[in-house]
Amino acid sequence: MSSTAMSSTAMSSTAMSSTAVATESFTISPRGPFSLAEAASFGFGQREAQDAGAGQAPLMRLAFCVDGYAAHAGVELSQDAAGDVHGTAYLPPGTDPAAVRAQVARVLSLDYDASEFVRVGERDPVIGRLQAAAPGLRPPLFYSPYEAAAWSVLSARRPARQMMQVRALLSEAHGRVFDLAGQRLAAFPAPGRLLRVESFPGLGPDKIERLHGVARAALEGRLDVSALQELGPGAAMTELQSIKGIGPFYSALIVIRGTGFADVLPVSEPRALALTAQLYGLDEPPSEPQFRTLAEPWRPFRTWAVVLIRAAANRILGRDVAAPGAAA
Repeated sequence: MSSTAMSSTAMSSTAMSSTAVATESFTISPRGPFSLAEAASFGFGQREAQDAGAGQAPLMRLAFCVDGYAAHAGVELSQDAAGDVHGTAYLPPGTDPAAVRAQVARVLSLDYDASEFVRVGERDPVIGRLQAAAPGLRPPLFYSPYEAAAWSVLSARRPARQMMQVRALLSEAHGRVFDLAGQRLAAFPAPGRLLRVESFPGLGPDKIERLHGVARAALEGRLDVSALQELGPGAAMTELQSIKGIGPFYSALIVIRGTGFADVLPVSEPRALALTAQLYGLDEPPSEPQFRTLAEPWRPFRTWAVVLIRAAANRILGRDVAAPGAAA
């Protein structure tokens, strides 16, 4: 676990709410390369990328339902010249700041030592070139499997951009809004509150029903990170498909981008396969067996390698590559 320092200050009105919030500060010292600027510009959990602006130090704003669903947190993050990540968290009184810090570390993949990922790049020159093109990039995750599952239901068979707006409005109306470094950011509703939403613009009855199913699964503990990690990737994906509206594609999304597993190989992402073909000089996207063989040198960070391919391939290819039949 990364080293952490945490301190508490006076009650603050920076976070917008009808109740007071406590301000907690913490520091995470990454093990291995990490760039907050890369994480902030990545966009994650169906969030817009954040841009610090030319000449400004990177700043990242997070707002989320804390693991356990009893509270929301707003967090401002910065990184110093030595690489340490400094956070200011705005929390309802009684919220465990250590739990918030641990969740932030998971979301930014800072709960891993990335030194071994550097060695992946040494074994595979293509990955090494990508690491050089996107130095310090680690996969940013959804805030939780719960939020990943809710997004899966929201976005199914609907345009992502449209549903990002619906998600933001739903969070404004029924979650909690924070003012973080001069910008408003709303955290998604906790499961108990989501269950009380009977209708919402842009969401039909079927979507509401399936969101309620996700909320109930969360309250039953079926979306807890620890429970899914204990099951392992394969069993966790199977278990998640018992939630109405979560099929194989979305169960994989929740496990890969919601739990923090670092070595799950996504074998059915057309864009990743198309980019892999370009990077490795293949005539066509690799078959699943070919992809698994090619990815062997990426262990134990196959998930990270695929995220890096998707995020940084165009930096060295010099052009965008679309999956067959898909928009870039």
